Amino acid sequence: MSWNDFYQRRDILEAAVRQAGHHPSEPLSLDEIPGATKYFATEEELLVALRYKWNQVFGGYLRAEMADPDYADQDLPLDRVDAVTRAWNRATAEHETLRAVLDAALERCPALLPSHEAELRTLALTAGLADGNEPAAEITKVGGAFATLLRHGRQAKPARRRSPMGHLLRLLAPSA
Repeated sequence: MSWNDFYQRRDILEAAVRQAGHHPSEPLSLDEIPGATKYFATEEELLVALRYKWNQVFGGYLRAEMADPDYADQDLPLDRVDAVTRAWNRATAEHETLRAVLDAALERCPALLPSHEAELRTLALTAGLADGNEPAAEITKVGGAFATLLRHGRQAKPARRRSPMGHLLRLLAPSA
């Protein structure tokens, strides 16, 4: 894939999310998204690409929260559940339509299920609610329960105050 193809696919994904903004629970029409039929043969292929985009977004927020310099500055133990909750809340707040499209498409697009279940396991394991030695089905179940709590309890607590040094380090991190 050339850089030109990469940027065109990125633009198509952004257009798909914009189109879905009006009715995120409805199927995506490739014919209504300029250039989509050139890169995606089916709605399922487009949804899998959108799922990959979500994985990147959420994974980035999760890594940032788990490596939070504010905790290192203050010698505080990391509250893993709180860190995962903050990452989830930020990702879903800033990419609300993308998340809504993926949640709505889960039932009609079986190709999304493995990635969705992997996300649930990531939630459970990263938050420390499950152990990696448990069966995958149990970890997925715990992650599903946690995800339900996250969806229904968004913004229940005020955001904690961050130190200016930690904020500066986060701003500099992407440039490294």
